[in-house]
Amino acid sequence: MGIIGTSFSLMVGTLCGVYIAQNYNVPNIRKLADSGLLMAKHVEETYRKPKTKSQDNDGDVLK
Repeated sequence: MGIIGTSFSLMVGTLCGVYIAQNYNVPNIRKLADSGLLMAKHVEETYRKPKTKSQDNDGDVLK
C-alpha cells in the first residue's frame, strides 16, 4: 500500500471530519472533558475520607 495509500486515507479522513464539523452540531470535546473532570473532582472531595490528626499534609502517617 505504501505512502500513497496512507496519505490518501489520511486526506479522506480529514476531509470527512471537516465536512461533518461544518454541517452537523458536533459537541466541543474539550468543554465536555473539562466538565467531566470538574464533576469527578467534586465527587472526590465530597466523598473523601477525613484526615486523621496523625497524618501530615502529604498524607504520610507520622510515627
